[in-house]
Amino acid sequence: TGSNLFGGNKTRKLEYLIGKAKAEGCDHVFTYGAVQSNHAMQTVWAAAKNGIKPVIYLAAIVPIDENDIKANLLLDRIYDAEIHIIEPLEGESFMDTEERSFKMGEEHINRLESEGHKCMNIPVGGADETGSLGYIGGITELYEQADALGVEFDYLYHATGSGGTMAGMMAGRNLLGRNTVIRSISAMEIGKSYAKHAASLSNGALALMGIGSPDDSLVKAEDFAPDDNYYAPGYEIPNEATTKAIKLLAKTEGILVDPVYSGKAFSALLDHVKTGKIEQGSKVVFVHTGGATVFFAEKEILGDVF
Repeated sequence: TGSNLFGGNKTRKLEYLIGKAKAEGCDHVFTYGAVQSNHAMQTVWAAAKNGIKPVIYLAAIVPIDENDIKANLLLDRIYDAEIHIIEPLEGESFMDTEERSFKMGEEHINRLESEGHKCMNIPVGGADETGSLGYIGGITELYEQADALGVEFDYLYHATGSGGTMAGMMAGRNLLGRNTVIRSISAMEIGKSYAKHAASLSNGALALMGIGSPDDSLVKAEDFAPDDNYYAPGYEIPNEATTKAIKLLAKTEGILVDPVYSGKAFSALLDHVKTGKIEQGSKVVFVHTGGATVFFAEKEILGDVF
């Protein structure tokens, strides 16, 4: 998770993304997300640490109290990010608000670059070919550790949002010729092109490594089977099964999984054990993707964990 105390899965991606920004001489890095975005916070920290000005456009899902700034948004301010909060318009969905924030960011980049600045525009979640390299490395390390222990995993569970972590792990799995079933539990509504987009990220990342081309098909859309049965009632909105999963893991292992991403994925894993979708005797690995700062965020995100 890097030297950031509040790291998470995006830190692996940012090793490559911020490395690219430095190599290209960027003085500003832009990215996007919800107000309590783990990705945005990690991007802000990684950019600031490397002498690059972070600029973030954050879509407000829950109301923000300027007199009581919390969690990731507080860290964004400590790291001295330039922060733009985008309030939803009447009748506008979160995705619509986010799309509007992308356009605002692009306009901002155009203004800066017309003044002679060099900017990198990092997509939500760091989910592009460069970012996905981080989890080709991540799953390779996981297999190295498993091999050293003499363990071969049947299943790998993790939370997915923007899809870059999922894409990197699938690319690594296929590249290494492993048979682990990767079950990606969605933290939000996913579109029909989600798996196709993830496959393009996988193959694009492999092409950056000199393996094939972005148009090759070492990874296919049908390799992915994202499960969107556990995110309801919505992104950053808690549910009862997730709350129970969070408290169970916290009390038995002292490990915290957040209510937005990993908590929902862990609730899916537990349900799959109970329903037999994970067969008795299977070897299962759960990839914890971070997000503990959310426990210090707004009540609307936390739900009934306390």
